[in-house]
Amino acid sequence: MWARLRTDWVAIFGLFLVLLAVIFAFCAEIIAPYDPLQVAMYESLEAPSFDHIMGTDILGRDVFSRIIYGARPSLIIGVVATSISLLIGLIIGAIAGYYGGWLDSLLMRITDVFLAFPFFLLAIAILTFLGTNLVNIFIALSMVGWTNYARLVRGQVISLRHRDYVKAARSIGANDSRIILRHVLPNILAPVIIYTTMNVGVIILAEAGLSFLGLGVQPPHPSWGLMLAEGKDYFFAASWTVIWPGIAIFLTVLGYNLLGDGLRSALDPRQ
Repeated sequence: MWARLRTDWVAIFGLFLVLLAVIFAFCAEIIAPYDPLQVAMYESLEAPSFDHIMGTDILGRDVFSRIIYGARPSLIIGVVATSISLLIGLIIGAIAGYYGGWLDSLLMRITDVFLAFPFFLLAIAILTFLGTNLVNIFIALSMVGWTNYARLVRGQVISLRHRDYVKAARSIGANDSRIILRHVLPNILAPVIIYTTMNVGVIILAEAGLSFLGLGVQPPHPSWGLMLAEGKDYFFAASWTVIWPGIAIFLTVLGYNLLGDGLRSALDPRQ
């Protein structure tokens, strides 16, 4: 896979953007020149300069430092929420696809109920009911993200459950859990990995939208979506307060999408 992936320069560029965001998140204390929470009203809305390469916000906080620290909640929420969605979707999709019948119909109807609600509006409703903190953000984004995994896994499992190697494993006495874990799930990893990579970008974008609406990361902690919300009123007077966090969101989501497209080609046996 790596031999094919490394020849795809678009995918490598996406991987570079993802790794750059990860480095910012893990090495924020080393890279950031200022404390992201330090208020300096006498430096309010300063234009980009040698002291503040991306300018300052309305409270005089360094925009560059806040963008670096803002990578942390975005990546943590993106990875954790996607992992929980993946786990739920794998379990439900594998059971529904493998056993079929009334159990498949029941699980898919439950999935359809969740799919009937718009993704973002359902996340807003859950956070409004539970309250805004990091754990509830994980819960909200996981509850709206598992449905696509369930349908993807179900479709893949249905196509594999009647293959010869599954019948052979059943004929020698392997139980259902062993067949699912050892013979079915490993053979559907490629599309799941591809979708997971691209879904992290979707979750990061959703977190930014929730923070923009005041339902995500709460001030004074830095978040790219929150920075957009705080800077929107000063767009014409201090456009850098909006442009830089917008670029950070764009490049991170772009990186995951490009990497996902590259993995799709690298993991496709027909290539």
